[in-house]
Amino acid sequence: MQATRILAIRHGETAWNVATRIQGQLDVPLNATGEWQAAQLAQALSAQEKIDAIYTSDLLRAYATAHAIGQAVKLPLHTHLGLRERGFGDFEAKTFAEIATALPADSLRWRKRDPEWAPPGGGESLVAMRERVLSTVNHLASGHLGGNIVLVAHGGVMDILYRAATRLDLQAPRTWDLSNTAVNRLLWTTEGLSLVGWADKSHIDGHSQDETTA
Repeated sequence: MQATRILAIRHGETAWNVATRIQGQLDVPLNATGEWQAAQLAQALSAQEKIDAIYTSDLLRAYATAHAIGQAVKLPLHTHLGLRERGFGDFEAKTFAEIATALPADSLRWRKRDPEWAPPGGGESLVAMRERVLSTVNHLASGHLGGNIVLVAHGGVMDILYRAATRLDLQAPRTWDLSNTAVNRLLWTTEGLSLVGWADKSHIDGHSQDETTA
């Protein structure tokens, strides 16, 4: 059975990541650390991987990360709305602490990972997000059987992919890493996703932003 190799990558760091402020589908740029992470990632992928296509969320933090990869491997970017972060409605632009204070009942349902609950103000439920993300990945991967594609997206998307590949429930407690620019390796076939490797951060672990690179 032919498979598509997927490198699924969360965008580089933003100031809102550091501040634990919910970004959702708002456009937030990479901070200096995120730009450095993206550059390190791009350098590593260009040296180690043969990539056939790059797909990215259209949100700036993901697109900027994908752009660094595209420049390094000399491939165009293809944006797809299905790779966007979860829509968080009224939670967006608030910190975790602000949400707990302003919307305590909704905050509790969020922390309990209620799969049918959607954030107030037009947010997206986990069930709806899972359907969106997996439908998108199925569509993109099916067009590259035998190939190797990059998907640049968001923490929530990475979480959905890990659960799908390991057959974990949406409410299972999260014990896996969702680090910025970590490389997550998956295989896709018509039977679904399987996990090859998770949270490879070798391109940034042990490196300093002050180091000069060729």
